[in-house]
Amino acid sequence: MSTANKRSPFTDWTVVVPLVALVALVASWGRDLPGYAVVLVALCLAGAVLAAVHHAEVVAHRVGEPFGSLVLAVAVTVIEVALIVTLMADGGPKTSSLARDTVFAAVMITCNGIVGLSLLVGALRNRIAVFNAEGSGTALATVATLATLSLVLPTFTTSKPGPEFSTPQLAFAAVASLALYGLFVAVQTVRHRDYFLPVETEDTGSTPSDDRHAAPPAAGAALLSLVLLVVALIAVVGDAKAVSPTIESVVADAGLPHAVVGVIIALLVLLPETLAAVRAARRDRVQTSLNLAYGSAIASIGLTIPAIALASIWLSGPLLLGLGPTHMVLLALTVVVGALTVVPGRATLLQGGVHLVILAAYLFLAISP
Repeated sequence: MSTANKRSPFTDWTVVVPLVALVALVASWGRDLPGYAVVLVALCLAGAVLAAVHHAEVVAHRVGEPFGSLVLAVAVTVIEVALIVTLMADGGPKTSSLARDTVFAAVMITCNGIVGLSLLVGALRNRIAVFNAEGSGTALATVATLATLSLVLPTFTTSKPGPEFSTPQLAFAAVASLALYGLFVAVQTVRHRDYFLPVETEDTGSTPSDDRHAAPPAAGAALLSLVLLVVALIAVVGDAKAVSPTIESVVADAGLPHAVVGVIIALLVLLPETLAAVRAARRDRVQTSLNLAYGSAIASIGLTIPAIALASIWLSGPLLLGLGPTHMVLLALTVVVGALTVVPGRATLLQGGVHLVILAAYLFLAISP
């Protein structure tokens, strides 16, 4: 009787929804969708986001920190890079700034949105959000260096007119980005792993090695969640691409800048990481939230720039990477405020609010430049 009543894992919503979202992606790929189909794909997208968060937490619980947050950050970024390259290959000259807009949007959303929300949730729970200053400071320094080399310098170089790198400059930026990303991963997971582990808090008495939740899942369950995580993320990015023509149409009809499309797609793609980070902050693991935020920003630049540099061999048209003055000011403000936030290793509601205001300013100026 117990065997007959035993629930199959393939009837669980976290298994069914990613598969349904993947079917919606296949059915909608390359087609002009009517209104009702856009709504259905959007619902599948939302379900895939929730499923991705669930499976990311299962994998993270199995492998521990900081590997868990690294898995989600890398998985999202790799698929995001594939989306950017696909859109640039299909879009022609009008997508020449897509990589820049998407990467910068990811940096602002992660370093201000995810960080701000995580600090806000952590401070609301315990009055003070506590994290590891060494790990967070190292990650922020890496983000600042990558963003400056890849997104700021092209505006000031003189080898080519406009905010572009010459071919040797682009090759250098790609190699430097990849090298910094590899070095960061090595430091995060091997040499100084303890810098990126959740710290002990007075209220809970938890330590990096003390997992107060259920026992880690079995290896088979974790492997299934890893596969479903990848499926869900593919569905998230693919379904976001499927609804992007509708988003572009709405943005154009509203008279908004085309860069708003990239911002909206980045918001959709980063939803799984945002939800996972907020849920970690609610469990007094703000360091895990910061690992997700800064790790995603590092992966976004460190993997996108080399991929775009390689793809530029066959992509036609210019590759605009340099930021304008307004965005450079926002990037500088993000780095300065971020440094003042992470150096003490403790943050209040105010720090979270400041980061969220910077993100709000970025979103407002994207709509009204």
